[in-house]
Amino acid sequence: MSDILASTLATLADVLSPHGPATPVAAHSYAPGDFSVHFFLQLTVILLACRVVGWLGQKFLAQPQVVGEMIAGVLLGPSLLGLVFPDFQLALFPKETKNVLYVGSQLGVGLYMFLVGTTFKVEHFRSKARSAFSVSLAGIVTPFLVAVAITPFLLKVPGLFAPTISVANATLFMGACIALTAFPMLARIINERGLQNTSLGALSLTAGAFDDACSWCVLAIVLATFGGGPGVAVLAIGGGVIYALFLTVFGRKLLAPLGRMVDKAGEMTPTVMAITLMLFCLSAFLMDAVGIHAIFGGFMLGAVMPRGLFVEELKKKVEPIAVVLLLPMFFTYSGLNTRMDMVNSPQLLLIALGVLVASIVAKWGSCYVAARVTGENHSTAMGIGALMNSRGLMELIIINIGLQKGIIGPPLFAMLVLMAIVTTVMATPLFEAVYGRKARESGELGAAPSGAAA
Repeated sequence: MSDILASTLATLADVLSPHGPATPVAAHSYAPGDFSVHFFLQLTVILLACRVVGWLGQKFLAQPQVVGEMIAGVLLGPSLLGLVFPDFQLALFPKETKNVLYVGSQLGVGLYMFLVGTTFKVEHFRSKARSAFSVSLAGIVTPFLVAVAITPFLLKVPGLFAPTISVANATLFMGACIALTAFPMLARIINERGLQNTSLGALSLTAGAFDDACSWCVLAIVLATFGGGPGVAVLAIGGGVIYALFLTVFGRKLLAPLGRMVDKAGEMTPTVMAITLMLFCLSAFLMDAVGIHAIFGGFMLGAVMPRGLFVEELKKKVEPIAVVLLLPMFFTYSGLNTRMDMVNSPQLLLIALGVLVASIVAKWGSCYVAARVTGENHSTAMGIGALMNSRGLMELIIINIGLQKGIIGPPLFAMLVLMAIVTTVMATPLFEAVYGRKARESGELGAAPSGAAA
């Protein structure tokens, strides 16, 4: 009995070890069953951490759930869990299983951007296009000027950028990171704060959409030209432009029958759902295959999908799985690549602080000045600047692509993760401080959501 008990305990303790082929003489490696065991345990821990940290952020800091999930992803990585319990963190997230987590994370973020595309509204551009163009232009030009100033210095620090990257590509990438605004999160904050029907809300949404579009275009150019030669650049840029034009010209007409099928049935049938998901996967594949990224395909396809009941049914059926189950894997994968301990010298700490301050001043300051020039009052301009400074999920996406493609190194990745989290966390309370509270006291806005005072 003691031998059986000892054997059982040894087997239990060995459950997360690589088992390899079922032959005693074979070298141990990860067998399919090992990946399965790790994946389900990882997903359990990821969901628990994201729910708990997200709830704490909502309860005490009035932050959206997604902000808590961003922080939870970093906490599960080497920056905290790996620092306090290194053996457990390594056993839970061994490097051999990161590829499985990566695929799940790409599916999650791809579906999320697909859903974001289905909510893309042209009227946001039309209603405030002129003022928003000025704010957006300032929010793009100034960050790129800041990138021109700081990138040559960053290139002198070993490990921040790839050794073979050109000054132009490094500058473009940094400019895109600083200029980015988290459009999906911006939309969520605007809805939560009751700004969707206000001038400030329309202007911020329009300017944020412009900024994101420009940043993604710049990223596409960097990805196309970084170390791949002219053929890679032609395929990526040409393929992306052709696909975008094809969807713009023919997409809505070709996809309209899907909308009519949903309207006729009164719901999204399994057949329509299967066709929609196949189209999403094909679109993601095409953009990955030409050398851009799957999320571009997801977003562009979502933007031309039928509206009305089709989108309502799609979000009802897909959004819970994409947002609750799959997207947290992306935050955790980002967290596993985030090594805050690599920012371990006075020089790197100063660089991280400098990047953070420069990003905030460039985005918030330039958008504030542009809003004032276009006729907005002081508090409204401050509110616009605060909202436009949020970077959130979109920043994590762009820097993950940069790390994956070898454009940046882990130290700069950690600095930009920190910048993304800080600028996102500060957006809502800063907005309330400079605009929201005064507007609610004057009756311009309704009551704030529960916990906003925190």
